[in-house]
Amino acid sequence: MPFREINSRMVEATVVPGQKLFSQRGAMLAHRGEVSFTPNIQGGQGGVLSMIGRRVAGEATPLMTVEGNGTVMFGHGGHHIQVINLSGDTLYVEADRLLAFDGTLQQGTMFMGSQGGVMGMVRGQVTGQGLFTTTLKGHGAVAVMAHGGVIELPIVPGRSVHVDPQAYVAHHGEVRNKLSTALGWRDMVGRGSGEAFQLELSGSGAVYVQASEEKL
Repeated sequence: MPFREINSRMVEATVVPGQKLFSQRGAMLAHRGEVSFTPNIQGGQGGVLSMIGRRVAGEATPLMTVEGNGTVMFGHGGHHIQVINLSGDTLYVEADRLLAFDGTLQQGTMFMGSQGGVMGMVRGQVTGQGLFTTTLKGHGAVAVMAHGGVIELPIVPGRSVHVDPQAYVAHHGEVRNKLSTALGWRDMVGRGSGEAFQLELSGSGAVYVQASEEKL
């Protein structure tokens, strides 16, 4: 694993010759050794098609390619950082939450409506999250950003997990998602909690939830 958590808002990455890391531009705080940082125009491991897909999707957060031999400390905006390790599965995460990730991971873009049909599209419109989301697949580590810390909730078959869409950070595994309504009579008369929409996730995997409803 190339990332070591220094504290809740900083991680340190080990960079070795012949291997790449990708990071959000402006996320480098300090580095030691012979390390280079160059703007990435290839869209990560997914190549040109990934770059085009991300631009069409509005997911084109600028990336830097990190190479060399040394260590780099990353952080951004004082946000909390969560390191997620992938073992061949796929992580679904909005591009602006990506702090840094292994260059070995295959990067792509997915239309969220394909997981939830019309409701997937409604989710993007209602919650302010993109209709498209970035995917990272393979074996490696990803550092994502969130407000107020992150908790990992397991998703097991037969037991759905309901999440406030604004608190959703990312998920991985064989997971289906859809937007469900929790509108009851209390909401109709103005006495409800205001949680009219919930993101329902089912299948097998995990979802990461931040301790805030604030967007990055």
